[in-house]
Amino acid sequence: MVVSRRGASVRTPRVSFESAPSSRVLLGDCVAELAKLPRGSVDLVFADPPYNLQLAGDLKRPDDSRVDAVDDDWDKFSSFAAYDDFTRAWLTACRHVMKPHATLWVIGSYHNIFRVGALLQDLGFWILNDVVWRKSNPMPNFRGRRFTNAHETLIWAARDAATRDYTFNYEALKAGNDDVQMRSDWFIPLCTGEERLKGRDGKKLHPTQKPEALLARIILAASRPDDVVLDPFCGTGTTGAVARRLRRGFIGIERDRDYAAAAEARIAAAEPLAQAALENFMTAREAPRVPFAALIERGLVAPGARLVDAKRRHRALVRADGAIALGEAVGSIHRIGALAQGLEACNGWTFWHVETPRGLRLIDTLRAQVRAEMNVAG
Repeated sequence: MVVSRRGASVRTPRVSFESAPSSRVLLGDCVAELAKLPRGSVDLVFADPPYNLQLAGDLKRPDDSRVDAVDDDWDKFSSFAAYDDFTRAWLTACRHVMKPHATLWVIGSYHNIFRVGALLQDLGFWILNDVVWRKSNPMPNFRGRRFTNAHETLIWAARDAATRDYTFNYEALKAGNDDVQMRSDWFIPLCTGEERLKGRDGKKLHPTQKPEALLARIILAASRPDDVVLDPFCGTGTTGAVARRLRRGFIGIERDRDYAAAAEARIAAAEPLAQAALENFMTAREAPRVPFAALIERGLVAPGARLVDAKRRHRALVRADGAIALGEAVGSIHRIGALAQGLEACNGWTFWHVETPRGLRLIDTLRAQVRAEMNVAG
């Protein structure tokens, strides 16, 4: 399986950012509304379906006060079979509108996520990861009869096993995680404070509103600017607001009129980020090749100058042809760098420096300057 881990294929045109992609919220049943969308029109799906919590009565705290739990009609199903039929229907509808390279994220708890996972596989989806959203501030188990439910599970799946070039912005995620691979356990707080939408009565508008930080990580991980993000259970528009801020297109579906109205207002108020904050992350493999001779041709390094290592233990002569010399040995910046250290290989760009009035300057920064000029010209 070929995976696009860069966030932007070298074949992908640069995003113009001239205007924010469109966002819309459709009012109605998700399966019916999905049937109206064009086949293969969506790049990423995030689904937060009913969990089928199966609450048999009121949930109370030790002081006998009532917990505002999820007891809405939309979360109630007559049986597991009925829930499975519902899940199969919306997953099938989502798969119909996904592009061949698209992926789907679905979140759930122990009440439903295992049933959803089995149906995903039955329908031909290919599971890529399960991610644990570990809550920093979970609701306690008031009865003391079970472990505190401190996490929810997300399943990330490709449209099918043959999916090629699905988006996974591996390097960008790693760079934002102190150059450590992003793990599959995410420590993110529940939605609280100003982010939590309130109704006129001051109470939370939606019982299962997800934190924007969670959606931001998903969208940044698995989509690109201008991609279309679909949320078939839109609620109060968390996915749409984050998608608009990150300059993705958005289609939300919500059957509750009040939730849909709140979502539309919230999404409209979201301010798209500036281009500089969203440009595609370019890896070293994708960057234009710049030979050391190009630095000489542009006057950034002069023939006859000396390259030195960070501790000035080795001094190599820069030749006019782009090679460097260390004693009697002549070769590339990489070969001579390895020779100086007694190693088999060396990245000369990160080993050699040039002397400047302000001290040593890594030649890799000069290469970056040339690449920047090439990008502007392109």
